Amino acid sequence: MDLVVGATGILGKEIVLALRGKGRAVRALVRESSAPEKVQALEAAGAEIATGDLKHPQSLMAACEGVDSVITTASSTLSRGDGDTIASVDHEGHIALLDAVEQNKVEHLVYVSFPTVRPDNPLQDAKRAVETGIRERGIKHTILHPTIFWEVWCSPALGFDAAAGKARIFGEGEGKVSWISMFDVRDAVVASLDNPAVVNKTLLLGGPEVLTQNEIVRRFEAASGKTFEREVLPLAALEEQYAGAPDPLSKSFAALMINCAKGGWEFDMVEERRALGIE
Repeated sequence: MDLVVGATGILGKEIVLALRGKGRAVRALVRESSAPEKVQALEAAGAEIATGDLKHPQSLMAACEGVDSVITTASSTLSRGDGDTIASVDHEGHIALLDAVEQNKVEHLVYVSFPTVRPDNPLQDAKRAVETGIRERGIKHTILHPTIFWEVWCSPALGFDAAAGKARIFGEGEGKVSWISMFDVRDAVVASLDNPAVVNKTLLLGGPEVLTQNEIVRRFEAASGKTFEREVLPLAALEEQYAGAPDPLSKSFAALMINCAKGGWEFDMVEERRALGIE
């Protein structure tokens, strides 16, 4: 059986559906506060529901019982409840999950993280601490480092509203990134299971094209036939936001925006595609 932690999230839900589509037995970890319609969708797909929380270690022990593989996509960044912070969820909560994985002798852990961001930030520190813990404990694992999800970063939540013809640009909009679709990340997760080629590996994941934000906007303009209104956030303003961030989450988001503005997430993923057997 596969346990998906973060099952009600945008990526976690798709992983559950894909695994069930392949006929795999899936247990979905949801919180008491999870939206009922999201839980019902997982149940309708045939997933077994386990109620728990990364902040409650005992619930993780129960969720991992009888599980062969654990997949975690959970983070405090997009969906937050009471007491959810980078420290409590992304760091301490995942360390507690490693304890549960060890004690239940889970055979394989798939951990969704991200590549190195500059400047440093608390979210990255938490992710790297968990990755170090996985390796030091000798847990059989696959760590995935996908780049920016275009479905998130090119969405109204981050100022990119295709329907309204508006786009938020970080810096000059010329930072080059191998943007990726969350559906490709989903496929990479599924392809990691029962795959000896990716055991104890850390895999960089990005899309097939290196694009700037300006290029993305131009493509949307060509497809829609309208000129987009651009809201430009200068690099200096982003760096000021980073320096004066009032909390770890704000600092981490500022760092990610600076990373997007400067670019640099350009990867040659020939080996990763070969190991996973996907494009």
